[in-house]
Amino acid sequence: MKKELSKIYFTVQDYVMILLGTLLYGFSFNAFILSNEIVTGGLSGVCALIFFATGELVPVSVSYFVINVALLAVALKVLGLKFLLKTIFGVFSLSFSFTLFERVLGGVPLLPDEPFMSILIGGCLCGAGLGMVFSVNGSTGGTDIIGAVVHKYKNISIGRILLFCDFVIISSSFVLFHDVEKIVFGFVEMVVCNYVLDMVLNANRQSVQFLIFSLKYDEIADAIIQDLGRGCTVLDGVGGYSKKPVKVVVLLARRSESGNIFRLVKHIDRDAFISQSVVLGVYGEGFDQIKT
Repeated sequence: MKKELSKIYFTVQDYVMILLGTLLYGFSFNAFILSNEIVTGGLSGVCALIFFATGELVPVSVSYFVINVALLAVALKVLGLKFLLKTIFGVFSLSFSFTLFERVLGGVPLLPDEPFMSILIGGCLCGAGLGMVFSVNGSTGGTDIIGAVVHKYKNISIGRILLFCDFVIISSSFVLFHDVEKIVFGFVEMVVCNYVLDMVLNANRQSVQFLIFSLKYDEIADAIIQDLGRGCTVLDGVGGYSKKPVKVVVLLARRSESGNIFRLVKHIDRDAFISQSVVLGVYGEGFDQIKT
């Protein structure tokens, strides 16, 4: 019973983090970016183009939700419900956030006549909001879905796909505004947003090694493979003091997965002894490619 309650608690914690991240993103996007007629990358940039092209008749929240529903319908068949569960929640929460701050702020910039400062602040806050979402393996949909689908069938990195999409979307704003300055502002926002996003996630991008000492090693190893989709190795050892044989589960994972690993082990054996260390590099299946 305690294990189930703990699992529910951490799941709810993840979804609360996604909600807070999307609220921060929705506020900063409306207060500092859209209100200054700046088009950013991603699906929010596409929706901004639609918003300005229709004379502000189609709100960003409406087009964002409609396009994402169509993308999710396609992605469900390709990627499956389990992969998209947090993405679906992220789409709904960000759509709600856009709607909320469209009404609260009324399209009025928070810093009038300060477009460059608005872009810097908006980029920082948007990056922080996305970082909160991605830190719990969440997503806000949009071009993330497109990147994931293309990556599944083509040997092209998701980052490269998203970068190409952002470049095309921001450059397209010239057709509406005929203003190079707005394009430059759009690219500045993209760089600042991605930089802050990387800073938020940087600590979680490192690879880590776990040594797990437990009498329930077989149950832990099975759970790691089935629930986390990670491989692991069980080594034989001998206690230096007790001289008794022990089993050690060795696991290599991304640092962003550390929380899930600790939760998993805690659910199975609260008395397990765990050692976590940072490794300089992990190469092979599931990690980086071996560089020659």
